[in-house]
Amino acid sequence: MSFSSFNLNPAILTALADVGYSQPTDIQNKAIPVIMQGNDLIAAAQTGTGKTASFVLPILDRLSSGQTQKKKRVRALILVPTRELAIQVNQKVADYSQHLDLTSLAMYGGVDESQQKQALIDGVDVLVATPGRLLDMYAKRAVYFEEVDMLVIDEADRMLDMGFIDDINRILDRLPKDIQHLLFSATLSHRVRELAKSAIPNPKEISIAANQASKSNIEQWLITVDKDKKSALLSHLIQENQWDQALIFIETKHGAAKLATQLEKRGIKAEAFHSGRSQAVRTQLLDDFKQGRIQYLIATGVAARGIDIDELSRVINYDLPFPADEYVHRIGRTGRANAKGEAISFVSKDNFKNLCMIESRLGHLIERRDVAGFEPKKPVPISILNYVPKSKRNMDNQ
Repeated sequence: MSFSSFNLNPAILTALADVGYSQPTDIQNKAIPVIMQGNDLIAAAQTGTGKTASFVLPILDRLSSGQTQKKKRVRALILVPTRELAIQVNQKVADYSQHLDLTSLAMYGGVDESQQKQALIDGVDVLVATPGRLLDMYAKRAVYFEEVDMLVIDEADRMLDMGFIDDINRILDRLPKDIQHLLFSATLSHRVRELAKSAIPNPKEISIAANQASKSNIEQWLITVDKDKKSALLSHLIQENQWDQALIFIETKHGAAKLATQLEKRGIKAEAFHSGRSQAVRTQLLDDFKQGRIQYLIATGVAARGIDIDELSRVINYDLPFPADEYVHRIGRTGRANAKGEAISFVSKDNFKNLCMIESRLGHLIERRDVAGFEPKKPVPISILNYVPKSKRNMDNQ
């Protein structure tokens, strides 16, 4: 199947050819026809599967026949959890609409709002926004919702993890009732389904998450190592293997800064990327990383859903994430668009419970490899593939 089979506006097809898209992905094949028929939709798709295009293309096709009619109005609203994702999705909108007479805007906090207010004055066809900044702008009468025709809640699971449920509900209460609702999430957890039940009247449902959780094009392996040896191990691997690039995930801002300093002392230049840095700095770091001017980026979870690099060689889980789904989001930063990727995790004994949950989520054990000189003094037990957290065991016994 080709994109032309969707009967998209020819200008959109030209833009897709310009950006090198040839064949739709699974989520695009399933979602685009449903959306173009005007249905509400709940869709589960992991990062790296092309889900952004699966909702942006139908939106642009629908909006291509007109423009905003009043100042400070928008026609399609895409809600995202982070600033980085707002920028990323808005860039996709711009790429796909480059031959259309449509406007788009990324709206997020952490920057001066005056430029965003100015961009809204003449109206915007597609607004990509974080919930907090959107509500703030709405309260200041910088944007109105009566012309909204389509709503996308993107990365719904991440939205809930970050505590945006109240903001989302406030936005939903202010939107017209007869619009098309689309919800995309990496997982359809109970909380996501509850949100969908309250937000979307009669949705169709698509899920490709189950067979995408562990993509075959991503080589996954782990190294067991004592916690206090992780920094030395990372330096050894970078220098021994001459890695061209790596996105290194760590749990805390302090840890990111400390690790960058430790690597620098060993002659390895790395940058820390976290919410404590200004938006201008974060934007510049992402651009430098994408352009190859930075080889090693140490990021907290804020970056897990906001980095889109077509040929990122590898991700490193310096710290194992919790919950298990976050592991899937992280490794989805590599191996995008079916390219080859590598995901390496450092696992110490205190990470054993997390490891069991991750492997249960994947449905398979992750290959263990030894690195000479870094064998742990505190061995990590053999994983339990059918591990069930104690809290869930207690619930099941009630």
